[in-house]
Amino acid sequence: MLEANSLAVVRGGRVVFAGLSFNLGAGQALVLTGANGAGKSTLLRALAGLVPLAEGELRWRGAAAEAEGPESRLRYLAHAEALKPGLSVAENLAFWASCWGGAVEPALEAVDLAPLAGLPARLLSAGQRRRLALARLALAPVPLWLLDEPTVGLDAAAITRFGALLARHRAAGGAVVAATHVPLPLEGAGELRLRGAA
Repeated sequence: MLEANSLAVVRGGRVVFAGLSFNLGAGQALVLTGANGAGKSTLLRALAGLVPLAEGELRWRGAAAEAEGPESRLRYLAHAEALKPGLSVAENLAFWASCWGGAVEPALEAVDLAPLAGLPARLLSAGQRRRLALARLALAPVPLWLLDEPTVGLDAAAITRFGALLARHRAAGGAVVAATHVPLPLEGAGELRLRGAA
């Protein structure tokens, strides 16, 4: 599915990482670990096509990754939730559904936010905002999820629900790359420890 060959990223004249290679098949998960500044978030952004590679190649299903638009193959969940505080929970998700397709109600149910559908996003707790961001993953399916510290702010019940969402995605042939400092509910995931290059 995804093949990374000798990836390197340079930012501000500094080598963030170099020589990274891995393969990720359908149903698989890869957890990125390492100290702050090792390049975990930068690698996710590079995989999403948001940061240029200084060296190396990304291949998607055997072809150059750039040959297919990222919106059809991946979802990238960063630290920022990208919510409009004046819109309701349902309206925020409806915006993304208008871009990608998918149904709002089932996505909200997947993260247990359906009872708060009419609440303005500005009134959500930090954990609820994170759950609303995660609900975007439950909209129209795509093969690859790139997740940056996805469980920040989540309580134990929300992490369990998120684990079920991850399991359904992988059972359907989806793949996951996630950066984290804490254990994630990704059974059988591989690990890539980044140490940085500078």
